[in-house]
This record gives sequence, C-alpha cells and structure tokens, in this order.
Amino acid sequence: MPSMMPDHCKDVSLRQVDFPLTESNIVEKALEMKAYTRTDYMVLRYRNDTAVIRVEKEHGKDLFRDIVDVVIISLPIDTVFIVDDSIDVLNVSQMAELVVRHGGRTVVVSGMFNHVSFLKVDHVLRLRIIDVVPPRPSKLSVLVARALSTGLVEIPIVPEIVDIDLNEKEGLVTTDAVMFPCRASGLTSCKKVFYLDETPDLDLEVITLVGCDLSRRIFRSIYGYDPESVDMCPKNLVIEDDVPTIIKCCKVKEGHEVHGHIAMVPWGATTLEVAEAIKALFSDRR
Repeated sequence: MPSMMPDHCKDVSLRQVDFPLTESNIVEKALEMKAYTRTDYMVLRYRNDTAVIRVEKEHGKDLFRDIVDVVIISLPIDTVFIVDDSIDVLNVSQMAELVVRHGGRTVVVSGMFNHVSFLKVDHVLRLRIIDVVPPRPSKLSVLVARALSTGLVEIPIVPEIVDIDLNEKEGLVTTDAVMFPCRASGLTSCKKVFYLDETPDLDLEVITLVGCDLSRRIFRSIYGYDPESVDMCPKNLVIEDDVPTIIKCCKVKEGHEVHGHIAMVPWGATTLEVAEAIKALFSDRR
C-alpha cells in the first residue's frame, strides 16, 4: 500500500472496540458499524493494540451511514499509538520524524488539541541541511524548520543538520592573524581577529581568511593580494552522495537553483524561498 496520511484529522474517527484486532475481526465488525459522513478513516483501539482502516460508506445524506467496504491500512504488529500534545498531527514532517523513531511503523498520534491522525509511509525522505555556525542554530536550519512547520511543504521529510563550524575552521589556521567575513556571536580565537566587512587596515600580510570564493575576491580587491585561506563555502563542502541537500550560496541572488541533488538559496533567503527550493528538490523523488 502506498504512503498515506489523511488530508485532515476531521477525516479520522477514533473507536474503542471490544474485539481483538485481527484482519478477519476488523472486516466483519467494521461492516456492522456506521460512520459519520466526514469519516474516511478509522483508528481502532483494543486494549493496547491499534489498527487503521479506510472505510467506504453507503451513499446518502444521513449524517451516519452504514459502512459497506473496508480496506485495512495497518494492523497492530505494524502500528504504534502515540500520545504527545506537542505534535501537530497535520504537520507531515513532524509525523515523519515519529515514523523514523519507531522503525518505519505506521504512527497514530493523539497530538495537539487532542486531534488524532496517522501517517503510513513506504520510506521517509531525508533532507540534509549544510550551513555555517556560529551563531547557533544555523539560519538555514531554522528556515527549513519554519517551512516544514507552517505547511508550506507537505512532504514526509526528516531534516539532517550538518554544521560547518567556523571555530573548527579557525583551528586550521597557522598564521598569527585570522579574518572572518563578518562578526558572528560565538566566534572565538586566541589569534588576532579581523572582519572583512569592516575593511580594516592591515599592518601585516601574513593572514588567513576563513571564507568563500567571494570573500577571497573581495579581499583581493581591497588589499591587492591573495591571502592564505580556509574554505567555508557550503557548495564546496557538500558531501558527495545522492542525499537531497540544501545550502546557502552567495551566487544565488533570489529564489533558488537546483543542480542534481543540491538546492541552493540566497545567503539572505526567506522562509518562502526555502520552501520553494525544497519542493523543487523533491519534485521527482516522491
């Protein structure tokens, strides 16, 4: 059965039943039930067991109508029932994280506002986020979280955050002075520190720039020579595999670009730009 999640929790009915949730019991007993006109799915609970079914109702205008057909979506062996009022059951990304946490089983969640829904997926999609820190958390990871939490992206995605730590990059510097593109809360160094965006006067030429290609070009235009450098460009540090990955790139001025498994958004990206980039990245992967 393909991946499945109700359009809305209003389409789901939770029923406590008095029979063991075997396949034959479910079909026999469900066909003796009536269902509310809006109900397309039922979550059946017997003691600590849970099953999920899709129901077809008799045609008509009555609010409650006889169930005439049943499709079993998930039996107890493949289903877990979770009570967690921090979960928005309409948020497919949050639901997908629970699927991963519970080994791929169908998750039925009684979540925020006591709303109940479920998610069954054949496979959860991974999205790698590569960005620079500090400050923490990285800006791009926050924008991705916002895009997934606001319903702008309705794909069962679980983010994987990969931070490029500038403090670790600073540890690679062997010169007495180091230059970063700009100040960032959390940057530390026992060396003499400069910031490129402040265009400071330099009384020494032996300095290491922690930056990207653009930073090196700016440095050259200001100071007339190429410094030693440590690369911090996410585009150059992307892991070489086929995991869908999103990065910020100063060469992207607005919107997004997708090249293979990499989506790139501007350094000053908005939540909407990130959402559109994610949808484009996964357009042929679902």
